[in-house]
Amino acid sequence: MPPVALALGSNLGDRRAHLTWAVDRLSTLLRDCRVSSFIETDPVGVPDAQPPYLNAAMVGTTALDPHDLLAALMTIEQERGRTRTSFRGARTLDLDLILYGDRILDDASLTVPHPRFRDRRFVLEPLASIAPDWIDPMTGQTVASLLTAQRS
Repeated sequence: MPPVALALGSNLGDRRAHLTWAVDRLSTLLRDCRVSSFIETDPVGVPDAQPPYLNAAMVGTTALDPHDLLAALMTIEQERGRTRTSFRGARTLDLDLILYGDRILDDASLTVPHPRFRDRRFVLEPLASIAPDWIDPMTGQTVASLLTAQRS
């Protein structure tokens, strides 16, 4: 079963409850799970004024293929009240597939590694706390080195 890294975020409602609920649901899809601490961050690249996010990362292994995992993530978001009314709008729950082993995939419905994770401290910081030695297959760099470069 390949290792996977997920990013979790919430900026509407009871953010901590949304993330805790998501971790519980994701634990049914992943084995050998580890979850980072929750960190509060300001919204980045959003089109309107939004409340701060609570972010986390989760890693584990899965028997699901990348597309099935993405579909499961979207279902979990919807179960928690996620609506997609605007691009990068505020949300109860946001789940992103960041890494799927050493796979590189780019098709109409999914890009792995996540195309913007290297530029997002709110993803790299929690991910580096639980998986600092994981390798980005596109750059060959560890998550820890990507975070160090992002801080500079």
